[in-house]
Amino acid sequence: MLVPGMIFLILFKYTPMYGILIAFQEFNIFDGISGSPWVGLEQFQKLMVSDEFGRVFRNTLLISFYKIVILFPIPILLALFLNEVAKMWFKRLVQTIVYLPHFLSWVIIAGLFVNILSPSGGLINEMIVALGGKPISFLIDNNYFRSVLVLTAGWKEVGWNAIIFIAAIAGIEQDQYEAAALDGAGRIKQMIHITLPGIAPTIVLMFLLRIGHLLEAGTEQVLTLYNPVVYETGDVIGTYVYRVGLGKLDYSFSTAVGLFNSVVGFLLIVSGNWLSKKLLNRSIW
Repeated sequence: MLVPGMIFLILFKYTPMYGILIAFQEFNIFDGISGSPWVGLEQFQKLMVSDEFGRVFRNTLLISFYKIVILFPIPILLALFLNEVAKMWFKRLVQTIVYLPHFLSWVIIAGLFVNILSPSGGLINEMIVALGGKPISFLIDNNYFRSVLVLTAGWKEVGWNAIIFIAAIAGIEQDQYEAAALDGAGRIKQMIHITLPGIAPTIVLMFLLRIGHLLEAGTEQVLTLYNPVVYETGDVIGTYVYRVGLGKLDYSFSTAVGLFNSVVGFLLIVSGNWLSKKLLNRSIW
């Protein structure tokens, strides 16, 4: 039964790692990996002294940090409050509404928000004008673009991420709630002293996994929403690799950037797991 899964992992996860060699070469698409000259760590040296990469790295960290700080707690709160809803029909309705955006592609969502945020006729700007303000070009203004990224990511994924915490809450023994009710604890106290501690291992697990993807920052999302005007604040590592690798055909440099991204992500998740185990006595492994 394990054979199909092992074959999948070998073919699509481990075999492509052979391409990492490109990061240590001056790769030529016509000569291939075997015929391209080796340059050692030259691509990584270019990476470290590149002013453009410094900006991209800073953008990636800031956008991921905003998403963690603002968006990570929301699915937890949503799961906690949905657990308190007594009317099952209302609970299912809310769940369905907040889950649905997850199944839309970023291309569709980008088109939707381009229209909503349009400075000429967009819903948001119509409201701003009605209140006496001036239209704002959210998608071509560096002051607002990161906020748009956080908003759209939250709209798409918050409901779906809440599923994990709702499932964790469902696994808590109901006897604890009954005992707490007999002792006079209200719903808020039960939430604080039973539900939250009950899902704490799941919260820690999801947080550590999120830390491991700190340099991800939503490449597909940014690609569909940004433009050269907002490269200063919106260009992230994933989009930079895309532009350099495919746009400038600099495969070696873009592979070096991608490898750097992966190594940093690995170190982050290992360090986060160690800290969690040390301070909270909870960890993934």
